[in-house]
Amino acid sequence: MLLIAVMALSGRLIWVQGLDASARAQVAVDARTKTRVITALRGDITDRDGVVLASSVERYDLWVNQHQVVDYLKNDKKADVKGIDAAAEKLAPLLGWSVADTKERLTGDKGFQYLVKNVDPAVRDAVIALKIDGIGSDRVSDRIYPAGSVGGNVLGFVGSDGEALAGTELSFDDYLSGTNGSKKYERGAGGQIIPTGVIEETPAVDGQDVVLTIDRDLQWKAQQILASAVADNGGTGGSAVVLRPSTGEVLALADAPTYDPNDPGATAPEYRGNQSISNIFAPGSTGKLFTMAAALEEGTVTPESQYEVPAVRYFDGHRIKDSHYHPDQRLTLAGVLRNSSNVGTVQVAETISPQTRYDYMHRFGLGQKTGVDLPGESAGILRPADQWKGRDLYTTSFGQAYSVTALQMVSAVGTFANDGVRVQPTLVSGVREEDGSLRRLGEPEQTRVISSPTAETMVALMENSADGTRNATVKNYAVAGKTGTAQVEDGTYTASFIGFAPADDPDLVIGVFVYGLPTFISGSTAAAPAFSQLMEYSLQNQGIPPTGVAPRTLENEW
Repeated sequence: MLLIAVMALSGRLIWVQGLDASARAQVAVDARTKTRVITALRGDITDRDGVVLASSVERYDLWVNQHQVVDYLKNDKKADVKGIDAAAEKLAPLLGWSVADTKERLTGDKGFQYLVKNVDPAVRDAVIALKIDGIGSDRVSDRIYPAGSVGGNVLGFVGSDGEALAGTELSFDDYLSGTNGSKKYERGAGGQIIPTGVIEETPAVDGQDVVLTIDRDLQWKAQQILASAVADNGGTGGSAVVLRPSTGEVLALADAPTYDPNDPGATAPEYRGNQSISNIFAPGSTGKLFTMAAALEEGTVTPESQYEVPAVRYFDGHRIKDSHYHPDQRLTLAGVLRNSSNVGTVQVAETISPQTRYDYMHRFGLGQKTGVDLPGESAGILRPADQWKGRDLYTTSFGQAYSVTALQMVSAVGTFANDGVRVQPTLVSGVREEDGSLRRLGEPEQTRVISSPTAETMVALMENSADGTRNATVKNYAVAGKTGTAQVEDGTYTASFIGFAPADDPDLVIGVFVYGLPTFISGSTAAAPAFSQLMEYSLQNQGIPPTGVAPRTLENEW
């Protein structure tokens, strides 16, 4: 029995030390090897001029191996106080704790425990300089938004773990996030790093900066003006869009209410997205522009076309009425738009087929996403023409029976200001390279919707229409625009004004939308004054001088 036992032990010894030595050694190394993540810093998000709107700052998590703290100063013959007591006395003032609390956190039998998270580099450096046994640090980052709520609905935010959760942060996370690094090392039984062991370090690669088309000052002003318009009219929310139609650049995309991405939890979840691209509503009278444009392009009408317009009229048994009673009118096409007549617009729509109207609406971008690269965008609702039944055949001509988003509408109306070409809206100019150059992420799609002559005619019609809306005027500039008001299924109303200036040489198109109005309030009252203020500021902000050309006035009656 003894011989058998000796032979068994000898065989096992030969196997472990001879035949299987390298594998066993590797298992031991793996067991004592620790890998720690080196966090990459997220890239900045800046406005078009390089003003930082979102940034990651370097922070550190301090940790402790409680087994090792007892060795602090144990070989220092001059030290009167050693171990945990000495460590607590020196750490406490740096961390802002009492000595007693610090001692409590250092005492125990845990090989790893966070001491404090998210401290400034200066604090970390001071702590590490003490060379306390068992005290270490890991680099992390803290996301901050220096402008607070300015652009919050565009920027989005990240979670406590640095995960992108909304807005540009989420859409462009692949560029912003960077690549984490790592540090691999061998540690002893007490958790200490073995100096002669394996130490491998892969540095983190920080994320790239993303440059928006947004102008910070203009975004701030848009949010202020919009918030006032919503509050003054008793609305529940609103959107404001400032767009350069020639390039598709969105200079401001404001929501009310908005939120501060530094503290998104302080705002209700429904307002942490972006209403300008997700909230859908019937456009109301601004939708008449697309009916007019389609008929003009098809050559079935001219600005001088004549219509007899009662306040109420039946079309194939369906009662269509204007927003208010008026005696029978004899209006031109220009007069129909200026007076925002539903009855007159249906007469214009009857000169072309429903399918033709649908085709133009689709080419204007309705019923499809703008592709602006923000999460949560809606395509709106635009049913095919063969599904238009009953009243829909007529109400679609004046902005009902379909739904749009604020950005979608501003982009569509911007087509008139850009010689009939719709340019895909964009919120991101590009990504900043290491050498400081800007790398663009493709070019926006351009679609010829109507001809240049038709676009010019539409500008004239919108100038004539805006001239009847004194609340939307801008001193020293000709303005072209259109009001809109539509009822929502819950009984509230959405009021809007969309226009551009200078009308004789359009550079900016702006839309102001007020949601959740408790009663009927026209776009002229609820939205046009805010449009006027925002357009005036935007023109100055972008350095666009007055052209000195007076607005055109057309013949409205016959």
